[in-house]
Amino acid sequence: MRVVIVFLLSALLPPSLSHQRDPLAWVYTRQSQGHYYGSLQADTAGGLCPDECDCPPTFPIAMYCDGRGLSTMPTIPSRVKYAYLQNNAITAVPDSALANATNLVWLMMHHNQLTSDAIGKKAFLKLGGLERLYLQHNNLTSIPSNLPRSLRDLRINHNKIEKVIAADLEGMDNLTILYLNDNAVTDMGTSLKALKSLTLLDISGNKLTKVPEALPEHLHQLYLESNSIDALPESFLGGFTQLQYVRIAHNQLTDKGIPANTFNVTGLVELDLSFNKLERIPPVSTTLQHLYLQANQIKEFTLGSFCTFTDVSNFSKLRTLRLDGNEISLQDVPSESSICLRLASTIEI
Repeated sequence: MRVVIVFLLSALLPPSLSHQRDPLAWVYTRQSQGHYYGSLQADTAGGLCPDECDCPPTFPIAMYCDGRGLSTMPTIPSRVKYAYLQNNAITAVPDSALANATNLVWLMMHHNQLTSDAIGKKAFLKLGGLERLYLQHNNLTSIPSNLPRSLRDLRINHNKIEKVIAADLEGMDNLTILYLNDNAVTDMGTSLKALKSLTLLDISGNKLTKVPEALPEHLHQLYLESNSIDALPESFLGGFTQLQYVRIAHNQLTDKGIPANTFNVTGLVELDLSFNKLERIPPVSTTLQHLYLQANQIKEFTLGSFCTFTDVSNFSKLRTLRLDGNEISLQDVPSESSICLRLASTIEI
């Protein structure tokens, strides 16, 4: 009964506001103490639980095979909806491996030794109800073929993917979360255009030299840090209606590469431009709350970047401002800044 309650509670968790933490980690990560292999089965419908796995009688639609030293895919009974295969040494997913697992909703295969050549082109074809697929920390060089169009959460970060083409993500109208960070992607073409429901996109830690084309308009979080981007396109943020978090730290951005008023858009809550090559503070919206500009080459504190004019009802909503590691000091901050930045609780210079 406890496991059922845990699953029901997990459905109530909101999407993470930071790609550094996964709010569902406590669901799919089980402590090894007290668990045993091949537990007694209360439900054998659709096939027996593999001896090397654990299918709790109180939660027979889940199969736990995580951290068992497996090198091959176990047989997944057809009744199973949640399969946990992470932290093993599995090297391949043949076409036949998931043929019986047509009811899967979650498939966790992160931290294995999968390669693209060893994943069958039809391996995921029959998984019409799959919503979460975790493939991070493997050895993939491309996104697997024929992924289910039902996916809502795809995590394929920390692999060796170099290119993403339109066919890889075609038809994924339900996808809301995509982690592609820490690969070797140099080009994404228009592959993101079809992701009409995407709200979180993490493509940090790749080899991109420009912002991908046709970003989904309903994005809420966009992470581009640790690439080699030196310029932003015109109206970069103009087409978004829900975007609140943008991180472009650790790139090659210069003042020349940022069109006028690029960041002067309402709705944005957090903007991270740290560790670039900026010499001026770019104009931002008065509704922005957190601005990170540390470790650039900024030489002047321009109050006009935050407030065009200031009075009782017109001032910046900025609460955090990081300018440390630049070429200015506290003496460069004008006295009027206390009026414009009256809500700021943290200003570091």
